[in-house]
Amino acid sequence: MHPNPDIRLELQACRICAERFAATRTAHRPNPVVWFAPQARLLIASQAPGLRVHEANTPFWDKSGQRLRDWLGVDEATFYDRSKVAIIPMAFCFPGYDAKGSDLPPPPICARTWRAAALDMVPQIRLRVLIGAYAMKYHLPDFKNVTQAVAGWRDHPPGVFALPHPSWRNTGWLKKNPWFEQEVVPRLRTAVKEVLDD
Repeated sequence: MHPNPDIRLELQACRICAERFAATRTAHRPNPVVWFAPQARLLIASQAPGLRVHEANTPFWDKSGQRLRDWLGVDEATFYDRSKVAIIPMAFCFPGYDAKGSDLPPPPICARTWRAAALDMVPQIRLRVLIGAYAMKYHLPDFKNVTQAVAGWRDHPPGVFALPHPSWRNTGWLKKNPWFEQEVVPRLRTAVKEVLDD
């Protein structure tokens, strides 16, 4: 068997959460957003697609994507080039909203079922960008909270950056923590450029 079997078509057809999603406020069907290829060198380890991404079938197809691309220092064409950037979230489908209209967390069964195989498919990754607490918990064994993980960028293994979610909901966090855009973002952009230009 090939060491990195191509799981993308099987993943795209996944329906293990169909009943779970049907019971949410949005009552939607599974739509795994699969956006990675074996040649990628930059990994975006994110949380889960939002409703706009679910509808567009394109990751970060919203204002949070604009902010993330700005942090990374890449244009839209580069960001969506699967041969350069792999976007592998903790759940590949939009989890839906609860009764109050809040985002539901990524179902753990998705990561248990698909994550290791998806990461095995991208062996050339040289830079990992972890977005949000769920991805940080998975990739950082000493994770305590988002602020500590983002601030501790110097202490992470080489080639790892932790970022707050680029959602508008985190604008308050960004104002409270100006060091992020002053110190972390410039170093992140340099690391991204080195990996993608090499």
